Amino acid sequence: MISWLWSGKPWQAFKTFAILFSFTVNFILILVLLLAAPLILPIVGQIVVPIVGGLNQSFVDMGEARITRVINVDDTIPISFTLPVSTETVVRITRPVPLNVPATFTLPAGGGVINGTVSLNLPAGTELPVALNIVVPVDQQIPVQLAVDVDIPLDETELGQPFGDLQAIFAPLDQLLTNLPNSNEELFDRLLNLGSSTESQESNAQANNE
Repeated sequence: MISWLWSGKPWQAFKTFAILFSFTVNFILILVLLLAAPLILPIVGQIVVPIVGGLNQSFVDMGEARITRVINVDDTIPISFTLPVSTETVVRITRPVPLNVPATFTLPAGGGVINGTVSLNLPAGTELPVALNIVVPVDQQIPVQLAVDVDIPLDETELGQPFGDLQAIFAPLDQLLTNLPNSNEELFDRLLNLGSSTESQESNAQANNE
């Protein structure tokens, strides 16, 4: 056996040994997987699939969620400014206003001119046109009481990116686990179907070659 492997060519002997070793390891691994699959599948189907599927659906729901609530605002806002006022208006006096107005009287028939004073009272309720041009200082505390409706999509906030990343991680994993056989019987059926499909493809290939 050793002389057959060696054959006087060390490199050829090493390649032959590596091929046989690789074949043996792969055969053992496949055998272990086939023996362990009937034990692993029930655990995956009953425990892992619901957990991963639930997490994936939760992340999907969180990505589509909206933050909705009513925020009650109860505060005071300080306001301080000057308000210039320039307008024309009509005011009404509330009590009699005495007036002493200088006047010039011209006598008829060339009698000359007399300077004097006219005294009179404006009665209460008299309306007078007035031109206003003033600056009004304003310094107040204004109470604010209102209800603000808030409706914010969660994917438009800072939490949108992390939940999107989690969906991208769990969605393929959930799809992979969902496609696994649900029972040992389904596993064996898939293996039988896979073997039949492989034999059919080989037969077709041989027929085409002939």
